[in-house]
Amino acid sequence: MSFIVTPKILLPSKSIDMEKWAVIACDQFTSEPEYWDELKSIVDNVPSTYHIILPEAYLEHDMTHKVNKVNENMNLYLTHRIFDEFEGFVLVERKTPFVKRRLGLVIAIDLDEYQYEPNKVGRIRATEKTVPERIPPRVKIRENAPIELPHVLVLIDDKLDLVINDVYNKRKNYDLLYDFDLNMNGGHIKGYKLEDSKPIIERLESMSDDISLIVGDGNHSLASAKVCWENIKRDLPESELLTHPARYALVELISLYDEGLTFEPIHRVIFNADEELVKGLKKVLDGDETLKILQGNTEIIINVPGNPFTCIKIIQEYLDNYLKTNENAEIDFIHGFKNTKQIVSKTENSIGITMPPLKRDLLLPYIREFGVLPRKSFSLGEAEEKRYYLEGKRILK
Repeated sequence: MSFIVTPKILLPSKSIDMEKWAVIACDQFTSEPEYWDELKSIVDNVPSTYHIILPEAYLEHDMTHKVNKVNENMNLYLTHRIFDEFEGFVLVERKTPFVKRRLGLVIAIDLDEYQYEPNKVGRIRATEKTVPERIPPRVKIRENAPIELPHVLVLIDDKLDLVINDVYNKRKNYDLLYDFDLNMNGGHIKGYKLEDSKPIIERLESMSDDISLIVGDGNHSLASAKVCWENIKRDLPESELLTHPARYALVELISLYDEGLTFEPIHRVIFNADEELVKGLKKVLDGDETLKILQGNTEIIINVPGNPFTCIKIIQEYLDNYLKTNENAEIDFIHGFKNTKQIVSKTENSIGITMPPLKRDLLLPYIREFGVLPRKSFSLGEAEEKRYYLEGKRILK
């Protein structure tokens, strides 16, 4: 059986205001509840994915009431038949404030072929280490939800543009599903209906015999979907294992080499750090490349391995050990060299460790040989560029 299937996709009917319907991934702007407050005022009480997700900025210890409300709204939308449903893929053309075009393909993947735990083999793999504590809250949100709305981005190593770009070049042959501006400075998005998905599936299947897809964003959400599916299938008769909708998760597939896909390292800042941190890093790192360690207004150059992913792993393993033996020290993960430098220069006893520039062609080989990277190894674009909830799929029978 294929690790990719053709889903039955739910999209709001033509009467729904799409600019209010689509909202950004729930794990963005977690320290900025004002973003979500403003978004709430924009969508008001009209049908919107805002009402059927749970922004992490609002997460509390007891989420029962909020989770129940989300599920209630999902059932309400289904009861009032606000969705149109069709079987196929969706070609996505996204413009953001930072890039002119990013292409994607909304597909469904088999969760039995997705693995996020170390030493387990599957055609679809996580790229970064999953934090176990982050999964149960997401399972609680999903386990009784009748539908799913994906913000997961899955990457394919398609350097020759044989899949998504080829489909895009034929876009005039497809019906336009949506074409609108995304709220809150998210850019613009178009979607095209692809009903004949079989040739695409065959092409994807032929590209690799082992790992075919890697998760670039939303790994914890996908891990939660897998946990829910594992719980469901324990009590399923064998005749339903292939057909149950919870077995398949909706994701957006993007080429690792897409020109609109920003692929940047995430830097580290250690607070309440001492000189031993720098000395220790110099001992464990060596190689032909260099990176900068920031201390006050000083930049220290150290030698590091040429493979950036090997470098990131060595650094994070050292930092994890350092944090265990230095109870007052804390870590933060920072996007952008400029922001990292600014934080370090303004914060006493802080040390910034910049990460090396990433090399896309080395990512899949690294995952294939060594497994997952440490958490927060890389980022796919700025917060406003993350996926907006738009398409949906039933996950309960």
